[in-house]
Amino acid sequence: MLTSKQRSYLRKLANREAAILQIGKGGISPSLVEQVREALEARELIKMHVLDNSDLSPRQACDLLAREIGAEGVQVVGGKIVLYKKSGENPRIQLP
Repeated sequence: MLTSKQRSYLRKLANREAAILQIGKGGISPSLVEQVREALEARELIKMHVLDNSDLSPRQACDLLAREIGAEGVQVVGGKIVLYKKSGENPRIQLP
């Protein structure tokens, strides 16, 4: 679990990041879960966009992906979600 200080630090880092994946009408498929898993291993912190035509709300998508992958949901704002998971092979982000 992240502390509020760590969550705040990660939100600050994610602020300048672009959304790299989208969740649309298809929802969360096994291939999307694998893409998210690979992106988190490479980057540790990713931002995603939940499109308006998705059956899931951004909060539902964040919670579902975090649970499926073992990541932390950092932030949900509008249609954007931010996920964090420490890399097993190449950790980059030093949490306070």
